[in-house]
Amino acid sequence: MKVTSSDIVISAVKPEQYPNTPIPEFALAGRSNVGKSSFINKMINRKNLARTSSKPGKTQTLNFYIINEALHFVDVPGYGYAKVSKTERDAWGRMIETYFTSRDQLRAALLVVDLRHPPTKDDIAMYEFLKHYDLPRIVIATKADKIPKGKWQKHLKVTRQTLNMEKEDELLLFSGETGEGKEQAWGVLKKYM
Repeated sequence: MKVTSSDIVISAVKPEQYPNTPIPEFALAGRSNVGKSSFINKMINRKNLARTSSKPGKTQTLNFYIINEALHFVDVPGYGYAKVSKTERDAWGRMIETYFTSRDQLRAALLVVDLRHPPTKDDIAMYEFLKHYDLPRIVIATKADKIPKGKWQKHLKVTRQTLNMEKEDELLLFSGETGEGKEQAWGVLKKYM
């Protein structure tokens, strides 16, 4: 997909703040610092539309980005970040759960995991949560540039097995650095639009 326009629409914390449009949405879930914002930036050819940080826990709201006036990427707070109070983590959890379970515009959840390591307990819990609510799931295994190409398939297999993925769920290799997997990702997203 050729991206000609992209912008942040709103940072929301409750349903009444969500954009009131019928535009399809794709939500990005994943551990803090796994590369959700980098994925968005690479997909839309922008350096810093989605703010990236080396400090985990940067995203604390549901950030809605509009692409080509045709779809929204929704960046949700990362999970598994310990330096946030339990109260705050619980509030994020409720905010994310509300969005995932009540948003009609949501077409698929993009679960972003780190290809270098087996998915964490939190990744598995998130995958199970999405499965429980019967939400379409696309697993994005990012940071592919950090692993030799010859080992990609082995790492993808570990990801698929650790998450106990359903056969029909997409598993895509991605690199926010090199753009590896970008065209394939757009191809998969188009199927859900």
